[in-house]
Amino acid sequence: MSGSDGPVRPVAPTVVRYGGLSGAVLLAVAGWLGGALPGASANSSLVDIWRAPHGPAVLGCWLAGTVLLVGAWWSLRWGAPSTRWAYLTAGLWLLPLLAAPPMNSRDIYSYACQGWSWTHGVDPYQVGVAAAGCPWTDTVSPIWRDTAAPYGPFFVLLAGLAVAIGGGLTGTIVLLRVVALGGVLLAALCVPGLAAAVGVPTRRAAWLALACPLVGVHLVAGAHNDAVGLGLLLLGLLVLVRRPGKPRALLVAGVLLGLAVAVKAFAVVVLPFAALAAVLGRYTVRALLRDAGWLAGGVVAALVVGSLATGLGLGWVGALSHSGETQQWTSPPTAVGFVINYVGRLFGREPQAVPVVRVVALAVLAVLLVALWWRAWTALRRLDDVRQRVARLAVARPRVTLTGAGLALAATVLLAPVFHPWYATWPLAMLAVATVSVARTVWFVAPCAVASCLTLPDGANLARFTKAPGAILMTALVVAVLIGALRAARARRAR
Repeated sequence: MSGSDGPVRPVAPTVVRYGGLSGAVLLAVAGWLGGALPGASANSSLVDIWRAPHGPAVLGCWLAGTVLLVGAWWSLRWGAPSTRWAYLTAGLWLLPLLAAPPMNSRDIYSYACQGWSWTHGVDPYQVGVAAAGCPWTDTVSPIWRDTAAPYGPFFVLLAGLAVAIGGGLTGTIVLLRVVALGGVLLAALCVPGLAAAVGVPTRRAAWLALACPLVGVHLVAGAHNDAVGLGLLLLGLLVLVRRPGKPRALLVAGVLLGLAVAVKAFAVVVLPFAALAAVLGRYTVRALLRDAGWLAGGVVAALVVGSLATGLGLGWVGALSHSGETQQWTSPPTAVGFVINYVGRLFGREPQAVPVVRVVALAVLAVLLVALWWRAWTALRRLDDVRQRVARLAVARPRVTLTGAGLALAATVLLAPVFHPWYATWPLAMLAVATVSVARTVWFVAPCAVASCLTLPDGANLARFTKAPGAILMTALVVAVLIGALRAARARRAR
């Protein structure tokens, strides 16, 4: 095959399917030998991991499994042979990881303790799990034991239900993984409808969004709450795309999007673009206020009911400030701050640049989000002024809104004070269903492939062991991107 939707170098589908499955099996083995098990150390160094029982086997299985899984996903980045093949293969890869213990992160233990705190009458937005007296505190990473929960009330409710039904730690972990798997399945159900609305081949959208190693390793094996948040977000957008302008549908979509925000707050950046998707007919300010008003009503209702039902009020909003307490070069603003500090030390200064650069990055993000929304709005207004076939116009409108939402998520993830690999699944899923050109998928697929290699089975982040070189490389990448953007802008003006 060739062209925009075809591969340059065909790879045998059987080789891809079973190569990736072999990688998933090896990663599951690494998880059982040295994953984020309850009794394992929560703050190991690379030397500790190597010297631990089965250390070389753990690292060997992790390296080989990661290479196989990432390589298999990357080799069909233009799209799977068929949609059915993509779903079957992605599901096959999930099976070993679903049977593995928690791995590549210890966040699931934080979820369990936060749920325990809430069910025992302690506000998880006011105190950390250690002060709350959670009996499983030793399983939580040390940095999060004294930190308030940064998640919304809906997820605290889900975690509390998992604790109440699961009883002990094992039962809670199993139920939290069931919740995460449910989120992934919900996202899988939404991908075909969103891709079809935009005109993206479903076989490619499904492959990119669901077979990515980040999904199996972090959303399923790691049971991150991003899975349920992403599933709710995609379902809300699917309702909007299929039934814009219908008050009941807008209210339902608003509730779903509000619940997504009540899991992970940064889903809020999608709401302005969801408001654009809600409009039926011509794009006027009056139409936007009318349809977006119904949507906003659903969002507010979900947030208010969630806050009242848990009895936690708005405490979760203030707790969000604690999510940036870690400093790793995987966050571009943090990496730039590190490099400025390194340069300052050469001259005998201590600039303490990281907090300053992070604030500047958030200001840039705010401007960028406004610019992306305005670009989408003007593009949609322009479509109103051009006479086109209804079918073409029906595809163009969701393409503009979903692309804007995906770019907003990508900007938020890249400019946030902290970046963890599983954050990338949000923009990946959105851009996978919204990006028509195969060539344009590389810029977000390649970073996801790299992010899949950043964490070890026990939850240790490789960024901890590569602080200086990682910060320098990331800063160089930021500079290169800025130079490229400036050159592109000059070229456009020259035309």
